[in-house]
Amino acid sequence: MWLRSYSTSLYLFLYAPIALIVLFSFNAGRSGLAFECCSVQWFGRAFGNPFIMEALGNSAFIAFTSAVIATLFGTLAVFGLQRAGRKVRLLFEALTYCAIIVPGIVIGISTLIAFISLFDLINPLLAAWLPDVPRLNMGFFTVIAAHSLFTMALVMVIVRSRVDSMDKALLEASADLYAPPMQTFWRVTLPQISPAIMAGFLLAFTFSFDDFIIAFFVAGSETTLPIYIFSSIRRGVTPEINAVSTVIICASLALLFTSRHLQNRRTDAQESHHA
Repeated sequence: MWLRSYSTSLYLFLYAPIALIVLFSFNAGRSGLAFECCSVQWFGRAFGNPFIMEALGNSAFIAFTSAVIATLFGTLAVFGLQRAGRKVRLLFEALTYCAIIVPGIVIGISTLIAFISLFDLINPLLAAWLPDVPRLNMGFFTVIAAHSLFTMALVMVIVRSRVDSMDKALLEASADLYAPPMQTFWRVTLPQISPAIMAGFLLAFTFSFDDFIIAFFVAGSETTLPIYIFSSIRRGVTPEINAVSTVIICASLALLFTSRHLQNRRTDAQESHHA
């Protein structure tokens, strides 16, 4: 009984603040702290705000681009590690989990230092050899690069677990029928791992879209939606910000549930096949 009460209290502590944000996004008043039922006017005002829409477009562009890059290179890295030696594979797997475990602020600071050092090296060369070429600065490119490296680890973990549990008998049957390696990949391997690839893409998109810490360090003068929200709440919490936060919460949950559904569907199909 006490364990059930403890679990209930823990979940209330975790999710009650999120529920309050959703509730206050329907506030009929102007205060972000005093609730008056009920109105959806703040959703309309949020989506009519050009600064919010610009930040939303920036976040969507960065998240989609970094998710595509992370999914492509993360999937290729998984197959590359399958052919590597045991010690090399264990080393890279440890580095992959380190990228997930290390706090975001550490990744943000280290990425910032790396970019500054790289720009200090390249920009003088550009000024000497290509004076008409713009200098390298913080912006969309640096955010996409940082997010791609971070979310690539997530993609690798998801895809690798699927590759390890894949039915190897199908690959052996394809080899017995003298199918070329590329044909085996497109017709046997890829259909089996495609739900995991899509799940990794959705998870990478979600983490990139919601990220504030890493983007805050490497975005330069560009603004993403989390950075805009952070800048806005320094002047006070408004129902408009609550409305934007509610939309982000709903979109993130939808992507996460879709990702989980894709993984479970493939697992259920595999169990039915073995049965």
